[in-house]
Amino acid sequence: MKFEDISVQCYSGYRANESPRCLRWKGKEYKIIRIIDRWYEGGIKSTSDIMDYFKVELDDGSVRILRYNRLFGGWGMLIED
Repeated sequence: MKFEDISVQCYSGYRANESPRCLRWKGKEYKIIRIIDRWYEGGIKSTSDIMDYFKVELDDGSVRILRYNRLFGGWGMLIED
C-alpha cells in the first residue's frame, strides 16, 4: 500500500484530529462529505505506531482511504497504482 502525504483540516473534540473535514491534495481542496468507516491499528506492541484510518467520500464523488499517524501527526491518502 502506498500513501501520499496530504494536508487535512480536522474536527477536534475530546482529542486532537478526531475526524477529517477537508483535505488538500495536489493543490486542490476537497470537502469530505461523509465518513463511511473508521478503524485503527497498532498499539499492541510498544514499537508500533498507532494509525487511524478513515474511509471517506469526497465532494468529487470519489471514495478514499485516509491514514493518520498519531505519533507524528501526519496524514496520508492511499494511492492506487
